[in-house]
Amino acid sequence: MALIDFGGVKEEIVTRKEFPMSRARKALKGETIAVIGYGVQGPAQALNMKDNGFNVIVGQSKKYPQDWQRARKDGWVPGKTLFTIEEACERGTIIEMLVSDAAQREIWPLVKERLAPGKALYFSHGFSIVYRKQTGVVPPKDVDVIMVAPKGSGTSLRRNFLSGAGINSSFAVEQDATGRALERCLALGIAVGSGYLFPTTFKKEVYSDLTGERGILMGALAGVMEAQYDVLRRRGHSPSEAFNETVEELTESLIRLVSENGMDWMYSNCSATAQRGALDWLPKFKKAVKPVFTELYKRVANGEETKRVLESCGKPNYQKQLAKELNAMANSEMWLAGKATRALRPKEPAKKNIGKAKGTAGRASS
Repeated sequence: MALIDFGGVKEEIVTRKEFPMSRARKALKGETIAVIGYGVQGPAQALNMKDNGFNVIVGQSKKYPQDWQRARKDGWVPGKTLFTIEEACERGTIIEMLVSDAAQREIWPLVKERLAPGKALYFSHGFSIVYRKQTGVVPPKDVDVIMVAPKGSGTSLRRNFLSGAGINSSFAVEQDATGRALERCLALGIAVGSGYLFPTTFKKEVYSDLTGERGILMGALAGVMEAQYDVLRRRGHSPSEAFNETVEELTESLIRLVSENGMDWMYSNCSATAQRGALDWLPKFKKAVKPVFTELYKRVANGEETKRVLESCGKPNYQKQLAKELNAMANSEMWLAGKATRALRPKEPAKKNIGKAKGTAGRASS
């Protein structure tokens, strides 16, 4: 492992240099990796491992014909590399649980029955294991229990893989029955296309992940966008102006600068008016939202958020209700304005002198 300084705190991480693909292939030689679920993470992880030369099969319930057909379209062949969940679990030596958290509780009896001694049970989220009292997912003692959690969506994981990049992933070993759990875990992390791997525990991963998804990554981000858009619209600003000042400039300009060089660099490459205002208002927003994050983390830690997920997502009409909520978002004025804005983006962005652009990037922000 490489020792890296993260803001004064040193952490051990695993890069492709410390754990090259050749070592991963050697570690997983003779293994059959059964990816269970072809919905969100399943396609990306399965295809990335397949493209990297690993022996991968897919297990998908025919109760969801859309996912079954998607797997077939991606090249998985029924009876050869595409099976029912039961048969894939029988054939696999490593079983990757990549169905939704609520679905993991439903299929667990099928999976558990087929966990022969020495197999590995793999997760990309600590949910089912950490909240085992609610999910009932309690692995037998004679199997490895490991996790690789990519810090991004399945779509991003696949896109970055195809571009030659990678998404950072956390990893953890919950149970080492074979003495090879860590080696298997790291090999799978490299196989799915991770940029680098950092250690965690199942508990820390699920606490941080549930907080992040409900917080800054999705819930908080969408919430503050809607709040600012509403304020601008009620003060007479047009949908186009409100959307551009709320979303478009963030996603198409500023957040890219943060990604490339950090928040301080982005601030230093904006106008003096933007800098001063942002620095003055940053602590106000922090003070306002910190209590919300504290409440959120408490609900994650005490299992209330888990209860909400299992009760809601397990209902027969959940997909119908989900579609209704997402349609309401899609048809809101803000996101209809976003749709119009995206359609107006240049199809072929003008070529820029990157060297010169770096010195003045984002200065239009004021």
